[in-house]
Amino acid sequence: MTFSIVGRDGTSWGVAVASKFLAVGNAVPAAVAGVGALATQADANVAWKGIGLALLDEGATAEVALDRMLEEDDKRDHRQLGIVDVDGGAASHTGSACFDWAGGIVGDGVAIQGNILTGPEVVEAMKVAWDAGAGEQLSRRLLAALAAGDAAGGDKRGRQSAALLVVSDGAGYGGMDDVATDLRVDDHPEPITELGRLLDLNDLYLTASTEEERVPVTPELESEIAALVAAAGHPNLAAWVGTENYEMRVAEDGSWIDTRVLDLLREHRPGATD
Repeated sequence: MTFSIVGRDGTSWGVAVASKFLAVGNAVPAAVAGVGALATQADANVAWKGIGLALLDEGATAEVALDRMLEEDDKRDHRQLGIVDVDGGAASHTGSACFDWAGGIVGDGVAIQGNILTGPEVVEAMKVAWDAGAGEQLSRRLLAALAAGDAAGGDKRGRQSAALLVVSDGAGYGGMDDVATDLRVDDHPEPITELGRLLDLNDLYLTASTEEERVPVTPELESEIAALVAAAGHPNLAAWVGTENYEMRVAEDGSWIDTRVLDLLREHRPGATD
């Protein structure tokens, strides 16, 4: 009922998943930065999320962790699991009792699996997209692979939900945790497309500006910004930023502003045209 991809790229680990099932992101993905990631599906054993990550944290490889989980589960033939460890080792399991079509592919840093699919072309297309995305942001790479699987046929029952989880050390909001991306579309006619829209918003609001995106605030620009925020009805830049939720994209001391945020501010000035 589900197809997923678990991947590691550099110092990031993540999972992307889609299904004709309500809120698939609630059941399938799990990841911890510096430890690994996994997807549990088919007759999903959600306890495997904690068990699998604990085994990886103790130093088990993906294959060893998978074998240990299977040994202790009497419904292993009904389960499906993809797992990637701290070093990018990957393993995938498809139980013999999973509904057709069911299967998976593993590669360096990636485990792809699905059940109740239109056929093997789904996971094959996902692997091609994953390989083609080398060097891209992991969230984008996983989403592209998920979209490729959907375009190849996906879940043969249709579409309902999708989710994307990516972790990396210090990548969370304000650098206070490791969750770079945690997005869910729980019930939607085009969940993967909607997930892409949410990822665009996530990158704007919840991802810190890169050095290349930071525009130094010169005295001239400071005067322009002050006039723009005043015209927008705010006493200063900090007040406008807090209202619009751009805290990750403007320096606390006002020394720089993100180029996209500056463009958005200018677009809303009186008399601005599209």
